[in-house]
Amino acid sequence: MSTAESVYFLGYRFDTGTVEEAARNILAETHGRFKYVVTPNVQHIVRLLEDPTSMRPLYERAWRTFCDSRVLSRLARVSRLRLPVIVGSDLTADLIARAGKQHLTVVVVGSTGAACARLQDRYPGVNVLVHTPPMRFIKSELEVQKCVDFVVKAQAPLVFLAVGMPQQEILASRIADHPKARGVGLCIGASIDFLTGDQRRAPLWLQKAGLEWLYRLFSDPRRLARRYLIECPRIFFFMYLEWRRDQLRVELDRVRVHRG
Repeated sequence: MSTAESVYFLGYRFDTGTVEEAARNILAETHGRFKYVVTPNVQHIVRLLEDPTSMRPLYERAWRTFCDSRVLSRLARVSRLRLPVIVGSDLTADLIARAGKQHLTVVVVGSTGAACARLQDRYPGVNVLVHTPPMRFIKSELEVQKCVDFVVKAQAPLVFLAVGMPQQEILASRIADHPKARGVGLCIGASIDFLTGDQRRAPLWLQKAGLEWLYRLFSDPRRLARRYLIECPRIFFFMYLEWRRDQLRVELDRVRVHRG
């Protein structure tokens, strides 16, 4: 991916390419010091823009950043940007399938042993090591260190961090601090649950239409109503601010040209 172009949208860098290209390049980087991949969606970007002090360094430190959202990609078109979509769940599925064919060991932090057993059944060639931290583990230095130690001891080429945002990004950064950590980590949210069937993804036609969020909202309205109806729409405010800044730059450039 070293030759891939980057796209900057709402102040953040996104890497381009396809799921297949991303998977191949990730596997090519698994032998070096630990690095991690983030896949922000609309909700993530809103949180990053609302809390840049604590969140921005975690995303800027990421080795690769892929757009996880067709909605986000379409919003980028308003700014005349082409932002390819690499859905985190699709990337996770591709990587685990490749790991199975190559008989690799992968680490999963955040899922259950039962879910990972089902994952192992579906991809029999892959060896899955799982660590399940307690709820709100990120507030406990002891529990965070247990996660780091588990990953370092495993020395697995692929590490899937499935503890939700921002816990998984914080943990990824902590693992990257360890000089003996190896492999590539991916912040994947609920991707393992989609692969095992514990959660269902929207039908493909809804995914392509950019309406997977609506499917998920109706599937679990109590948990997701705030995310999709209150938090995510805030992105339009930040897009307006960026548009206004661009307009001011244009006006200032015109003033400079006129004075010159």
